[in-house]
Amino acid sequence: MSLSLVHSRALLGLEARPVCVEVHLANGLPSFTLVGLADTEVKEARERVRSAIANAGLEFPSTKRITVNLAPADLPKDSGRFDLPIALGILAASGQISAARLAGWEFAGELSLGGELRPVRGALAMSLALHGGAHATEGPPARLVLPPDSAEEAALVPQAQVYRARHLLDVVRQFLPEGAAAAEPADDDGWARLMPTQVGQGPSYADLADVKGQAAAKRALEIAAAGGHSVLMVGPPGSGKSMLAQRFAGLLPPMSTREALESAAVASLAGRFALARWGQRPTCSPHHTASAVALVGGGSPPRPGEISLAHHGVLFLDELPEFPRAALEALREPLESGHIRISRAAMQSEFPARFQLVAAMNPCPCGFLGHPTRACRDTPDQISRYQGKLSGPLLDRIDLHVEVPALPSDDLLHGALGESSDTVRERVQTARDRAQQRQGHTNQALAGQALDEHLQADATALKFLNTAAARLGWSARSTHRALRVARTIADLAGSDLVGVGHVAEAVQYRRALRSGG
Repeated sequence: MSLSLVHSRALLGLEARPVCVEVHLANGLPSFTLVGLADTEVKEARERVRSAIANAGLEFPSTKRITVNLAPADLPKDSGRFDLPIALGILAASGQISAARLAGWEFAGELSLGGELRPVRGALAMSLALHGGAHATEGPPARLVLPPDSAEEAALVPQAQVYRARHLLDVVRQFLPEGAAAAEPADDDGWARLMPTQVGQGPSYADLADVKGQAAAKRALEIAAAGGHSVLMVGPPGSGKSMLAQRFAGLLPPMSTREALESAAVASLAGRFALARWGQRPTCSPHHTASAVALVGGGSPPRPGEISLAHHGVLFLDELPEFPRAALEALREPLESGHIRISRAAMQSEFPARFQLVAAMNPCPCGFLGHPTRACRDTPDQISRYQGKLSGPLLDRIDLHVEVPALPSDDLLHGALGESSDTVRERVQTARDRAQQRQGHTNQALAGQALDEHLQADATALKFLNTAAARLGWSARSTHRALRVARTIADLAGSDLVGVGHVAEAVQYRRALRSGG
């Protein structure tokens, strides 16, 4: 047969869409043509495939006119993931392996010039797509053949049928025509069916007990973890803002299997996934010189940004006012919706971005405004310009604003250790369970009628909040966010009713930044 079909998948955002690799061998002037909206990396597969087949001791049909079509033709294809299916398609079309036996299998892998298989990005997304994804094929899920590392990653999906192959010959031996014998003895370790990957050790986080003092900041982080709220910490240099932020992920409840798969799939798409971090909530800390594209994603083809890599985890933005204004403003929509949609002229991609924002900043350019022992050397105008880098709409979307004062040296040297992350996490888990039983999601997601229905605040508390909002000039968004925080504080206290005390504490976390003067 001079025509063969091999199945694979292309990545478009977080979606792994099916691709049929069609290979046709015909008489005519020898050539190797690759069509189907292939990127440069895919077009370079011609040379890798040619060398890999020859160096593996197989016959490359160099006297034939070879046409490879990656269908559908309007779907962009990138990376070296199509090396293996293209090579198998050529071998099947030339009769060296059985084309019929390739049905029900999907392949991905980059080939070295010697025929070894190298890992590819997005293996976990491919495995998820085969098992209940939007682009799953009809009938039983296809069996997936991947290189080492990529195969172990794909095997994290329950019920996945994943096979690992180390070399092109390992795959070829499994699909030889009936009655054909392999030229070399099989490598028992080269081809293996992987059982669902079991990760023995649980995730590990830095302990909150390492931070001495800062009781108010720790309380704010506990509230943020319990309700899914975002938090802004303001304080002088060295007060412990970064140390607190790096321990915030340890306060969050353990990830469910679904959350772990979603988070790992995004990391796999960016080539950042490691089995050692399975089930560990990510903490992404981009530098303040990061662009808007680096934060929210983009490029061609679109790649996930830091907010998507922090999905079900923490996005920590240190030195918040130093970030480019465009980058910060790009965070406004994902903070509300939990996803980011990247639109280009030729395509539109959507990435999840359900992250918790933890931001830190100095109160002024020199950092010592309000410091007990060091004088601030900035003018009121400089302080105003510095704080003005943060727009009102962005600050409106941050639920908790907390001051982190400088720690006296005596407290630092002789202060007792505080509560451990495990202790705080237990209270956070209890509060989240209350919210889950009541409304099915965290308090941060309460909006509209659901907020009115599940708030359960007494009249005195609402009157207090109305007075505070009027005096402080809050927007409607600020008022609603204060209500959500108050609901979380009540859940931490084990109260079904939101009282004045809960609202009063929530109001304290929405104070404006301290100005100079």
